[in-house]
Amino acid sequence: MTVDTAGLDRLILEPTRLRICGFLAPLEEADFGALRDDLDVSESALSKHMARLEAAGYVSTRKDTFDGRRSWAALTGPGRRVLAAHVEALQR
Repeated sequence: MTVDTAGLDRLILEPTRLRICGFLAPLEEADFGALRDDLDVSESALSKHMARLEAAGYVSTRKDTFDGRRSWAALTGPGRRVLAAHVEALQR
């Protein structure tokens, strides 16, 4: 977690990453396709942002081959805490 003096997390300060976290926050997990479509970003752009968030421990991903090759994403416990603190800092 990289927090600036205002209490904002620099990693999720980037708008697309903040939107990813916001999208995932009320959900247990989401299909990558739904996330990509809602954010209106390319698959490669979404993958890059997800990789950064996953490296920080804010999201987790899994692949499901039961019904084809699908990828799923979820906001982790630490990701939820960081998002909550970030939103609180924005509201201040």
